[in-house]
Amino acid sequence: MTTFDERADLSDLSSTADRVRRSMESVIEGKPEVVRLSLTVLLAEGHLLIEDVPGVGKTMLAKALARSVDCSVRRIQFTPDLLPSDITGVSIYDQQRQDFEFKPGAVFAQIVIGDEINRASPKTQSALLESMEERHVTIDGQTYDLPSPFMVVATQNPIEMEGTYPLPEAQRDRFMVRVSIGYPSPAAELEMIDVHSGASPLEDLQPVAHAHEIGKLIDAVRGVHVADQVRRYAVELVAATRSHPELRLGASPRATLHLLRASRAAAALAGRDFVLPDDVQSLAVPVLAHRLLPTSQAQLSRRTAEQVVTEILQRVPVPTAAPGAAGVPHRPDGYGQQPPRGY
Repeated sequence: MTTFDERADLSDLSSTADRVRRSMESVIEGKPEVVRLSLTVLLAEGHLLIEDVPGVGKTMLAKALARSVDCSVRRIQFTPDLLPSDITGVSIYDQQRQDFEFKPGAVFAQIVIGDEINRASPKTQSALLESMEERHVTIDGQTYDLPSPFMVVATQNPIEMEGTYPLPEAQRDRFMVRVSIGYPSPAAELEMIDVHSGASPLEDLQPVAHAHEIGKLIDAVRGVHVADQVRRYAVELVAATRSHPELRLGASPRATLHLLRASRAAAALAGRDFVLPDDVQSLAVPVLAHRLLPTSQAQLSRRTAEQVVTEILQRVPVPTAAPGAAGVPHRPDGYGQQPPRGY
């Protein structure tokens, strides 16, 4: 079995991730947590949904991530007249060759930016389902693999609902994380005025990491250790959403996989080759909340899915390790700097 250290050194991962983070933060002021979550999703091989009101930098965040990494990038502006073939591609008959030739669509890129994804029809939205889950596209019975790494970064506006089509649950479930950027602080907004008053900083943004570097880091993240107790903790958190009285739809098994994969990436970004319950807790809301459907009673009480997940985190017992296991020094919360044997 390939170990974490054989795949990539933690210092290499931290160095590359810091370069990308600093590059993104030169454009996105005052939102380090949003930038960190974006990097987490990239290294966890997930897809990112950015949902917020107009003008807070949703598209700029997606572009900053895309331009900071030397990957192929395609942007799709979702509109009501967009067709599925515009996304996946189409087979066209070539009269000279007397055969069909496949013309790839916009999804054939390593980072795909889907701007205002909820403005397209459900038929067009569903064109992304296969590519997001299986990382290939099937056209006329022929399967075409997508490049690696592959990530979809989609934006949508939850306020202006006229002329939009809400994402179905199957589509939302394929996004690993949903983030909201929110309004900047006054200090960050003043800095933004200084930086953005002239030319856009995106114009000067240069790639600081290559696609093959990101591929190596993704392989490294796959090797991060997840203890049995932490696995069970993630399963118990997700299972609690399925029986909560204020939810009519809980999280799926895919959500459990996404939560653990994101936790691996978060641990690696923190310089650890093992996952702590803290990693799972910090990612539970952005990974789970957008997949849940509150009951009508909860909606009338203005209870949000985020509040329900926070309540579940407080209710589900956090696993603890036996003090002194394998001679490992432990922190007061029962966790050492290295995972104990058999843990």
